[in-house]
Amino acid sequence: MRIVTRGIIAAVLLLCAFILGLASQQAGTPPNYEKLLNPAELNEQAPDEFQAKFTTSKGTIVIHVRRNWAPNGADRFYNLVKSGYYDNCRIFRMIPGFMFQFGINGDPKVNAVWSKATIQDDPVKQSNRKGYVSFAKGGPNTRTTQVFINFADQNVILDGDGFAPFGTLVKGTDIVNEFYFDYLDGPPNGNGPDQGRIVNEGNAYLAKSFPKLDYIKSAVISEEKRKEEKKK
Repeated sequence: MRIVTRGIIAAVLLLCAFILGLASQQAGTPPNYEKLLNPAELNEQAPDEFQAKFTTSKGTIVIHVRRNWAPNGADRFYNLVKSGYYDNCRIFRMIPGFMFQFGINGDPKVNAVWSKATIQDDPVKQSNRKGYVSFAKGGPNTRTTQVFINFADQNVILDGDGFAPFGTLVKGTDIVNEFYFDYLDGPPNGNGPDQGRIVNEGNAYLAKSFPKLDYIKSAVISEEKRKEEKKK
């Protein structure tokens, strides 16, 4: 009788765990949320080349990454995409003729740990031309999670400040041009979202104060490139 009872209890506990996990995913919490709160665990080396597919509120964009351009940046980007970090992130900074930026998580708890998880700078091997993708930073060796995509070739002026491109936008240029621009830059240069408040308040702040922002529904490492390589 005890064996049967224990079996029933175990089944009930498994069912409860499944229901809680399902509810967590439906609520927008990544299935590997606990791991996402420990950046040190997300340290896998990226493939030499890979593509990251971003499904946004306006459509799909694809970023092609070449690790030899900026190994530290490519590795970090690979792990962020693969872990689901960018899912439901807002595209919070849009400056016409310059660039657009994303990469602050919608969950303040996630931001609290990743804001300290810096990576070393990479030598700048490519230029910040139109369509090239780089990590944002606030000084030497301060890159964490924020990424920007250049809108103009004139952005090569950023090369001297150590912004090292690690990939290019290969699909979705038309989609990018449809993103909501009117909020523009944040303080002190504009009236757009305050990055400090995004870090501390997450999507709750953006949804209330900047409801028209476009966002990333999901980001995944695409298998398309690997399938093409296998065919060759």
